[in-house]
Amino acid sequence: MGADKLLPTTIGIRHDSREGKKLTKRRSEIFRERYLPHLRPLPGARSLVLRVREDGLKAIVVTSARHDELKSLLEAADVEDLMEEKATASDAKRSKPDPDIVEAAVEESGISPKHIVMIGDAPYDIEAAAKADVRTIAFRSGGWDDASLNGAAQIYDGPADLLSHYDASLLGRNHR
Repeated sequence: MGADKLLPTTIGIRHDSREGKKLTKRRSEIFRERYLPHLRPLPGARSLVLRVREDGLKAIVVTSARHDELKSLLEAADVEDLMEEKATASDAKRSKPDPDIVEAAVEESGISPKHIVMIGDAPYDIEAAAKADVRTIAFRSGGWDDASLNGAAQIYDGPADLLSHYDASLLGRNHR
């Protein structure tokens, strides 16, 4: 969920107001200074993206982060060199759970939504994907329980768990 939804929902301030822009800028500064340097990849993240690519599938990032933050996030996840296509908040008018960012990724991919699987770790990811007719695999690593991830076709603990069940997952050849 991007600032366009988060600020009005949590504190009743429009993201495009003077105060909203100021809060968004400060959030970005705090994130870059205090949190980004401590981010580490989830176990299996790089191996999962490599497996996806080895199977001839496209790996596309779909995020509510701004384009200028994405490079640092992908570096922290140790997959920056593997992700060629990206759809960010900069590519969409509205953030998740609206489908704009997912639809931008679908359009960029040139693939029908029925042949795409999105991996997400929040209910907003699942809702946005469903609105774009894209199936989802959910990760519990985002801190949400299974009930909150309802609507995902499959749920795993994280990348390593999905990788260990890859062939039986929506990514496996029998499910494509």
